Amino acid sequence: MDEQPGQEEQTGQIGQPGEPMDASAVAEAPPIASAELKAILEALIFASPEPLTPKAIYKLLDTEPREDVQAALEELKKDYERPGGLQLVEVAGGYQIVTRSDLHEWVRRLFHERSTQKLTAQALETLAVIAYRQPVTAAEITEIRGVNTSGVLNTLLERHLIKIVGRKQVVGRPFMYATTKEFLIRFGLNDVNDLPNVEDMAEALGLEAPILVEQPTKDEDLPLSEPDEELSAAEDAADPEAS
Repeated sequence: MDEQPGQEEQTGQIGQPGEPMDASAVAEAPPIASAELKAILEALIFASPEPLTPKAIYKLLDTEPREDVQAALEELKKDYERPGGLQLVEVAGGYQIVTRSDLHEWVRRLFHERSTQKLTAQALETLAVIAYRQPVTAAEITEIRGVNTSGVLNTLLERHLIKIVGRKQVVGRPFMYATTKEFLIRFGLNDVNDLPNVEDMAEALGLEAPILVEQPTKDEDLPLSEPDEELSAAEDAADPEAS
């Protein structure tokens, strides 16, 4: 039988459907040079829509030795220690490349048509109480602030700054609230242990410091189940403690 035109040229090419790949083409790739590895890390962190965690970085670069990845990351951190408009920060357990905080007003001018509403003083006060006293119920927040906070809590939930982490084991089993990963990102914190001094926060918000001091967690304050923002009525009915 005559050979089909072009058949000879296709033989052994990589990526042709239904054809075996040349063994020489699947040989182990050489390690990435340190400069290129640093550039890859920078691109990944910059492109990630949320802080890129070390676990995610190692997974993406699983063909590279971890010590090489870590060394490249340390070099990248040093690069961003120079004066400039961008900075590499550790936030919410990962890494992000962001504009310098003192330049935010200039950046806002660029996106003035997309400006978002700022949190009200009442929302900031409520958020501060939750941050320092979490997990905390709406009734406890109301008792601290002296005003009803239901509307403010809905705003904070809609903006994903707080979440429901369970129910308190008291009559009525009210929801308990805590801060989210989005809260850490918005306020540039790696974790809640990075919250500013409680006295400074209270002074800035016009609150009395004692109400923000973290209290020891009692047994009845612990969530009844794993965190779930959509605890259904059916689950409540099935829980013998709900009655």
